[in-house]
Amino acid sequence: MSGEAPHSDLERRPDEPAPESDAVKLAETEALYGVSPEAVARARRAVGEGNLEQIEKLVDELHPADFADLLQELTPDERRFVIKVCRHILEPETLNYLDEAVREEVIGLMSPVEVAQAVSELETDDAVDILEDLDENEKQRVLRAIPAADRAVIEQGLTYPEDSAGRLMQRDLVAVPQHWTVGEAIDYLRANEDLPDDFYDLFVVDPMHKPVGAVPLSRAMRNKRAVKLEALMHTEFRAVKATMDQESVAYLFRQYGLMSAPVVDEAGRLLGVITVDDVVHVIEEEAEEDLLGIVGVSETDFHAPPLETAWRRVRWLVVTLCNSAIASTVISQFEATIEQIVALAILMPIVAAMGGNAGVQVITVMVRALATRDLQPRGSNIWRVVGKEIAVAAINAAVFALIMGTFASIFFGIPIGLVLAAAMIFNMIWAGIAGTVIPLTLARFKIDPAIGAGPFLTTTTDVFGFFSFLGLATLFLL
Repeated sequence: MSGEAPHSDLERRPDEPAPESDAVKLAETEALYGVSPEAVARARRAVGEGNLEQIEKLVDELHPADFADLLQELTPDERRFVIKVCRHILEPETLNYLDEAVREEVIGLMSPVEVAQAVSELETDDAVDILEDLDENEKQRVLRAIPAADRAVIEQGLTYPEDSAGRLMQRDLVAVPQHWTVGEAIDYLRANEDLPDDFYDLFVVDPMHKPVGAVPLSRAMRNKRAVKLEALMHTEFRAVKATMDQESVAYLFRQYGLMSAPVVDEAGRLLGVITVDDVVHVIEEEAEEDLLGIVGVSETDFHAPPLETAWRRVRWLVVTLCNSAIASTVISQFEATIEQIVALAILMPIVAAMGGNAGVQVITVMVRALATRDLQPRGSNIWRVVGKEIAVAAINAAVFALIMGTFASIFFGIPIGLVLAAAMIFNMIWAGIAGTVIPLTLARFKIDPAIGAGPFLTTTTDVFGFFSFLGLATLFLL
C-alpha cells in the first residue's frame, strides 16, 4: 500500500477525472427509478392542451410503476383525464403499484369488464390484493366478468384471512413428480405455456401432491439430463401454512434468506408459492404500519381526500385530548403552589416534554424489536433489555438534569434548580421503564404495540412529570 497522501482537488493531475459532486451522484441515482419532474410537467402540459397523442406516447414510454407514480403526482382532474385517454393501453401491473386511495379512484373510472380483464392478467396474489380492497358489490361485479377458471382461483384466495399467507401466495408455480429426471423437467418447462413469469424453485411433490423437496432452478440447469430430481432436491425446505400471518412469513424469509417458499393447506398439500418480491412488499407494509401507527396516521392519508384523512386522525386526537385533560387535572391540584411560585409554570413543560420524548425513543426501539422478533413478550432477554433501557434513561436523565438544573438555578434560584433536576431524573427514568413495559404488556395481550403504546406513554409521562415536579416544589419550596 502506497504511503503517499491522496491528491486534493488542487493537486489533481490533468488526466485525472474530477470527483463527482454529491448533487451529481444524487441526480444519477434518482434517474434509475421513479418518474422524472420533466415527465410530470410534459403530462400536465399535454392534459392542459388536450393533446391525446402526446399523453398516449408518454404513457407508452413509462414502466407501469413509473406510470403509477405519474398518476399519483397529478391532480384528481388531471388523473381522470389521463385514465379516460389511456384506459385502452393501461398495463394491469400499474394498478398494483398505485396507492390504495388512488387505485380506488382509478378503478372507479373503469368498467367492471375492464377491471376484470386487467385482474385476469395479473398473478393471483396481485389480483387478490386489488379485489380485496373493493366494496362487496363492486367486487362481485368484477368477479362475474372474470373467466370461470381464473375466478375460481381468485375466489379461493379471497377466502383466506386478510394479511395471511393464503392472500399473499400466487397459485402459479412449477410442481414436478419426485421420480422425474432433470431432462424430463426441462422438457416439461419448454412445452408448458402456462408457467409463471418468474420462478426460482421446482417443487417436488409426492402422489398426494404434498411437497417433499425443492430444487433451485439454477441447480437443475447445471446438472445432466439423466440426473434424478430426487437426488438434487433440498428436503429441509420451509413450508408455510396458508393461514400463517404475513408478518411471520416475512420473518421466515428474513431469518433464513429464502427466495421462495411453498404454501400448503391443513393436510399438507401444495397450494401455491410465496416469492421474495411479495415478502419485500410485506416488510415495507409492516414497517410503515408500525411507524405510522405510533403517531396515529395511515399510509393512505397522503392521497386520501381531506375529510377522510381528518376523520382517521380524529380518533388519535380524541385520545390526546383525554390525556391532556388528565394532565390538566393533576396541575389543578397544585394551583396554590403555582400561584406562589410562578416560575414553576414556566419550567414544568420541560419536565413533561423530556420524559415524553425519551419514552417515544424507547417505544420506537421496542416496537421494532418486537416486529423483527429480536424480542418476544415472554422471551428470556426481556429483563436484560428492560435493564439496559433503564440504565440509558438514568444516564440521559443525569446529563439533562445537570444542564437544566444549572440554568434554572441561575435564572430562578438554586432550590428551584434542584427541584427541576430531581423531577427530570424521576420522569426520564420512568419514561425508560414505561417505554419498555407498555409495549411488552400490549404485545402479551395480543394488542398491536405500535398503535396502543403511544397514548399510554404520553399519559403516564405527562402525569408523572407534572406530579413529580409540582409535588417536590410543594414539599421543599413552600
